[in-house]
Amino acid sequence: MPVVSFLLFVVVTSFTPGPNNLMAMAFANKNGYKKTTTFCMGVGFGFFVIILCCLVFNRLLLHLMPTIELPLSLFGVGYMLYLAFKILTSKDTDSNNDKDYTNFFIIGALLQFINPKAILYGITVVSTFILPYYTSMSSYLVLSAFLGIVGIMSTFTWSLLGSMLQTFVKQYQKPFNVLMALLLVYSACTILFG
Repeated sequence: MPVVSFLLFVVVTSFTPGPNNLMAMAFANKNGYKKTTTFCMGVGFGFFVIILCCLVFNRLLLHLMPTIELPLSLFGVGYMLYLAFKILTSKDTDSNNDKDYTNFFIIGALLQFINPKAILYGITVVSTFILPYYTSMSSYLVLSAFLGIVGIMSTFTWSLLGSMLQTFVKQYQKPFNVLMALLLVYSACTILFG
């Protein structure tokens, strides 16, 4: 597995603004860090389950149709390039959320099943970085747990930094977006040519 490309993709995709991170930041601003930690743990658990589902589904497809490996990899690279474009052209996002939630863990876990970024991320990371290199269920569990932990870390980061990070990203949004987009393009190129 191209480890550098894998880690760049995981970090850029996990730590850039998305539903998980923006909700963590909004929850921390409104309800405090303590309640937000349960949301972050829910995100990690939900993401772990999403990755396992993607692994089982993609593994089944690869087993039934071995010729699908190249198209899945190309899909992954295409999505990485699309994500780079969306990050590069993104505008300021309003993350205010006025709803009063009581069970943040369940909300965080269930959010993953309706979060297009998480689902596409799961399909991409599985088809591009995991299935071509690993075949054992133990490696699937370890990598899924690792990705779940990265999801927890990204939402913890956004909730801890809260308004400070929001101010920083607003102030330096364009250079931040350019850097994140270039890192994703680099990752996609190493998959195609590496």
